[in-house]
Amino acid sequence: MSSFIGDYTVKIDAKSRIVMPASFKRALEEMGQDRLVVKKDIFEDCLVLLPYSVWERQMEELRQKLNVYNREHAQLLREFQKNMAELTLDANGRFLLPKRLVDMANIEKDVTLLGMDLQIELWNSELYAQQSKAISSDALAQMAQTILGH
Repeated sequence: MSSFIGDYTVKIDAKSRIVMPASFKRALEEMGQDRLVVKKDIFEDCLVLLPYSVWERQMEELRQKLNVYNREHAQLLREFQKNMAELTLDANGRFLLPKRLVDMANIEKDVTLLGMDLQIELWNSELYAQQSKAISSDALAQMAQTILGH
């Protein structure tokens, strides 16, 4: 299965459109995907772009764990669903982000698209740079050892 690899800094135009980087577009084609879902990340101040099939799998996992007749579960589902939208690429390889989501992620002129395996994170480029500098190579090595080491 294809995945999204690398990071790319692109411009967002006045209508909140972004051109999909060629390698990400190719990965989508290899996945046979033309529908996407964009949502506000629940941990970071960024957006997450997923192929529709990946979103469907996530929703199926969520459905299996939630009981909509439980108030807390229903609230989680409501909050999870409210900050997302369905997208498609236009003939020029662009996608249109809803203004409300652009504002939530503080996206302005420069956007960094970061391939994260089966999803793409969309960051305000300045915030992405700050986030990247905040983790030293030693801290990254320690995380890898703690999480992946046996």
